[in-house]
Amino acid sequence: MPERRKNAKTQPKPEVSFRPLAEEDLTGLYFYIAEQSGFPDRAIEYLRRLRDYCDALAEFPKRGRERSDLRPGVWVAGFEKRVAIVYVIARQGGIEVGRVFYGGRDYETLVRESVEGEW
Repeated sequence: MPERRKNAKTQPKPEVSFRPLAEEDLTGLYFYIAEQSGFPDRAIEYLRRLRDYCDALAEFPKRGRERSDLRPGVWVAGFEKRVAIVYVIARQGGIEVGRVFYGGRDYETLVRESVEGEW
């Protein structure tokens, strides 16, 4: 059995952060699902799964698809066939979620036409 290194540094777990517009998207998504379904608990559970998925992007950031055609360094990951998560892989290794688009919204145009740093 191989000997374990005694002084090996453990890497801190990369973090996921949400830009203000992404937080607004999540809040809007909560109200939309709660209103459409009539069950606020259903909206809470959906957002919990969505946030868990975003947290997992820190471990596997290239799970999504690179979309530098929209904006340099941008990646997009799909969630449950209804959500597009637009993010960047930070230099420090974490993930910054810029936007969360639900349903058939034209996220490509919205990201492409957004002001730098506001997507």
